[in-house]
Amino acid sequence: MNKLGKLKTILKDMGSVLLAYSGGADSTFLLKVARDVLKNRVLAVTAKSPTYPKEELIFSKNTARMYGVKHKIINTLELRNNKFSSNPINRCYFCKKELFAKLKKIARQEKLNFVIDASNISDKDDFRPGSKAKNELNVRSPLAEAGLSKNDIRKISKKLGIITWDKPSLACLASRVPYGTKISPVILKRINRAERFLRKLDFKQVRLRHYNGLCRIEVMKQDIPRLINKAQPIIDKFKKLGYNYITVDLEGYRSGSMNLAVQERQEGNLRLE
Repeated sequence: MNKLGKLKTILKDMGSVLLAYSGGADSTFLLKVARDVLKNRVLAVTAKSPTYPKEELIFSKNTARMYGVKHKIINTLELRNNKFSSNPINRCYFCKKELFAKLKKIARQEKLNFVIDASNISDKDDFRPGSKAKNELNVRSPLAEAGLSKNDIRKISKKLGIITWDKPSLACLASRVPYGTKISPVILKRINRAERFLRKLDFKQVRLRHYNGLCRIEVMKQDIPRLINKAQPIIDKFKKLGYNYITVDLEGYRSGSMNLAVQERQEGNLRLE
């Protein structure tokens, strides 16, 4: 049995699901396949919070409607939890704990058998403390169970005509802030505005790493020369946003680059308070 066939079998055996839906490539793929297999026994739930770009909330709502999936938006309050907003290295645990606890409650109310997320086998290579919360609350990951990687998901999505097959990778805006730096709505709004500006300049995959008055821009390595050519409008915009020093990461975009600090800590080269 191929991986897509295995995924369909897993979903069929589940009977009904509540999907933690972000609007990204992985969760949209899972949304579409779950809808094909389980019909109206799928509920997609998207979290609304300053840690997520508003554009993604709108996209999630429209995509769920397009695929005929029931959709619910809930508010999450992770920024009110000092264990999250103080930004420790296990920050994601507290965010996911709150989210998945709310999803489990909704699933019980709606009489749905399982809460699922779109984690896949590629995610195992990154530092993901949120996985602990998922395991504690028995949230299942059908994509990982079926052995699907991010590359598999994009290839199959393209074949199936799923609109997100080439959508850039997403992550919560808090991931742009170094561990130990307090997270606030003001910082998140600044980051979101900066990244939105870069996307308007036609940079698809972007990250704006925030260090108070300094920022580090990540785009795909092949896009760095084009970024440099557009330096002046970027400088003008970012200085208005409060960045006095605008830098470019010459290694280019890579997922989880902020987690290098965690790796260094584990190797004993860096102490994080």
